Amino acid sequence: MDYQEALEYLLQYADYERLPRSGIVWDIKRIERLCKRLGDPHLQAKTVHIAGTKGKGSTSAMLASVLKSAGYRVGLYTSPHLLSFTERIQVDGRNISEADWARLVEILKPHVEAENALGDLGELTTFEIYTAMAFLHFSRVKADWQVIEVGLGGRLDATNVVKPEVCVMTSISYDHTDVLGDTLTKIAGEKCGIIKSGAEVVSAPQFPESMKVIERVCKEKGCRLIRVGKDVTWERVGYNEEGQSFIVKGLKGEYRARIPLLGEHQVENAVNAIAASELLIERGVKVSSQHIVEGLENVKWPGRLQILRKKPWVVVDAAHNAYSMQRMAESLRTYFKYGKAKLILGFGADKDVAGMAREAVKVTDDIVVVASKHPRALKAATLVAEFRKLGVTPRVAETVKEAMELALDEAGPNDLIGAAGSIFVIVEVMEMMGVKGEEARF
Repeated sequence: MDYQEALEYLLQYADYERLPRSGIVWDIKRIERLCKRLGDPHLQAKTVHIAGTKGKGSTSAMLASVLKSAGYRVGLYTSPHLLSFTERIQVDGRNISEADWARLVEILKPHVEAENALGDLGELTTFEIYTAMAFLHFSRVKADWQVIEVGLGGRLDATNVVKPEVCVMTSISYDHTDVLGDTLTKIAGEKCGIIKSGAEVVSAPQFPESMKVIERVCKEKGCRLIRVGKDVTWERVGYNEEGQSFIVKGLKGEYRARIPLLGEHQVENAVNAIAASELLIERGVKVSSQHIVEGLENVKWPGRLQILRKKPWVVVDAAHNAYSMQRMAESLRTYFKYGKAKLILGFGADKDVAGMAREAVKVTDDIVVVASKHPRALKAATLVAEFRKLGVTPRVAETVKEAMELALDEAGPNDLIGAAGSIFVIVEVMEMMGVKGEEARF
């Protein structure tokens, strides 16, 4: 089969990134048995496993870049993708080829169908098959390390078949409450399901409820816990629209580093990656301070406070919950000098729309709402009603393209247009602005 045929095959299964999650049966035994059929590829490379609500993708990309700088062959598995499904599976910073993607699906197809034919655990989901593909690819290319981002939650996530050397818990906040629970204690409990005996753990700064859960689970599992913000600290020393520099006091020394990413939260993510790197060093992994600095300097992670144009500013950010919208709002005020601001917003139906709206109106009352092409996109009328509760009446665009054309037509050269609320909205903006898949990733 070719790449398109492979995608069509994968998407015939339950894709809970696109479908409602009601009625989903979570059972990690499905992917365990699939991996067993494939020779347990998930156990071939050493693993760092990263969970959290915000920043887990960025932290994963940073750590993979550090290990690559140290000369290791590194697999990186993240989700969702922006412009191409191949972004999900990378080796040494490059997406898997479409030919290799199709070949993996051909290899997995008989195993998937044999497993589904048993019928006792339910049918494999699309994400579970993606995950098995990543493990198999990393095994086939003989990756030394695999940096694995959790898809959703942790305890029952398909990625949780790995045996990690280090686990990282990035910032935990409210998201996917329909699946993970309606309190931070419940959400943190699900995410801490990735912590296994024998691993060491790094945690970003957390709300007290979340940190209590992390501390308890680490104690129960006998895992050492390193707290970013306490055991490893940092100070930001400079920034502009091209990136930011900072000083980190780590477990093993001081680092003067720079990242080409915006947002103070990205500095926090970088410190997570440094702390994890130091724990790997303690385990004998040959990573130097120079490798750490070079890896962070060279990291690529598009769609996160990414500048697509400067006059006017056009900035996209994958802010998709209230906390990340708050951080985006703070970052826009900090990093950009602009006259008027306009936001193009579209949200998923399963999101905290009220919370995101409250943060958005702190940036501007000039808001255009839109539903993306994604099946789970919230209807624009629902968004309008939510903003009206806050005293703001947004305009409605039928498509993201229409919203962008309106914004660009009205904006002066010193103004700012921000797009956020759903990764699928920012993808459509990126495509409209001419960003292609390879450009987005490299």
